[in-house]
Amino acid sequence: MSLFNYKAIKVTGEEYTASMDAPDKATLFRDLKERGDMVVHVEEVDSGSEGIFQHLKSLLGGILGHVSTQEKIIFAKNLGAMISAGLALSRALTVLERQSKNKVFKEIVVQLNENISRGKTLSEAMKLYPKVFSNLFVSMVKAGEESGGLSEALRVVATQMDNSNRLQKKIKGAMIYPSVIVCVILVVALMMLIFVIPQITATFKEINVELPLSTRIVIGTSDFMKDNSILAILILLVVIFGTYMVSRTKGGRSFIDGFILKLPIIGNLVRETNSARTARTLSSLLSSGVPVAESLSITSEVLQNHLYKKVIKDAGEGISKGQTISGVFMRNEKLYPVFVGEMMSVGEETGKMAEMLMGVATYYENEVEQKTKDMSTIIEPVLMVFIGAAVGFFAISMITPIYSMMDNV
Repeated sequence: MSLFNYKAIKVTGEEYTASMDAPDKATLFRDLKERGDMVVHVEEVDSGSEGIFQHLKSLLGGILGHVSTQEKIIFAKNLGAMISAGLALSRALTVLERQSKNKVFKEIVVQLNENISRGKTLSEAMKLYPKVFSNLFVSMVKAGEESGGLSEALRVVATQMDNSNRLQKKIKGAMIYPSVIVCVILVVALMMLIFVIPQITATFKEINVELPLSTRIVIGTSDFMKDNSILAILILLVVIFGTYMVSRTKGGRSFIDGFILKLPIIGNLVRETNSARTARTLSSLLSSGVPVAESLSITSEVLQNHLYKKVIKDAGEGISKGQTISGVFMRNEKLYPVFVGEMMSVGEETGKMAEMLMGVATYYENEVEQKTKDMSTIIEPVLMVFIGAAVGFFAISMITPIYSMMDNV
């Protein structure tokens, strides 16, 4: 297999240059001709330094390249719209390739087109890029191809990804403000402990007055941070690394996920977020014609919380034993609200599971949106109280000994 640089003209009349691996020039000409492209010039790349450079460039592109969720949403929307308008799949992909500004994604679209020209379906071509096209994306496209409704399947997957992305952004947005404030407080506290407190401590030691417990705690922490800075950093790194390693284990992941669910406010938000994500994903897959068992398997991959993954897997196993989906959800009311199981039960009875799940998804997405807004409003006064308490503790710890000094004088 050799690498060839070539210049060719597309069916649309556009001239372009690209590279391709092929056994020989004849095979390259044949492959491009099958795509409808006319070759203008071909040259084999040296297997020496230039070949190595091309390989390294490709390798780095794979490692550093990133395709955002928004780009994939736009891709699905536009591809579905063009196919619905009557454009051939190959031509639609060519248009999308020219529109893309992301070099990595542009190359992937080119490769999709090439694989389709060789007889693969769109879903088969997408399956070759699992880091870009999720199992959910591929399965819905495959179902659309089999049912003859590819454009509708692409529209549904674009809507599903768009709603999930917006929900995730809202939750992250609500957490940014408190995270920044807490980080600033920690940095300021460390600076005070390392640089300011030692100067005040020196004064207290000269006067030799008895210090209250709170002051001794502050001074002791300051002395430790100042004298053992490297050790403190190592302890912090060990704690972070240890937490990460524990979270990678099955037991650790279950403990952390369970602990998050027990947190006030956040726990309920996590329940509703996972309920919305489960309902929307299942609804999108079922409405696209994906079998129930496969839909549940794909949905479990979309969820992050290990406890919710287990419920979905149990539901998949239950179906194989003749059980209903709603029954599994009703038995897990601590994770999924009662409303989810009841709506699923109605969907099973009426044969409108996808529609019922879409209603559940919309309801909980609206609930999460409202609660993230409320949380942003609540967090500000809570943070002010927290900051006030921290400042008050520090002020009392430092001022009390000063009053004692004045009394001694």
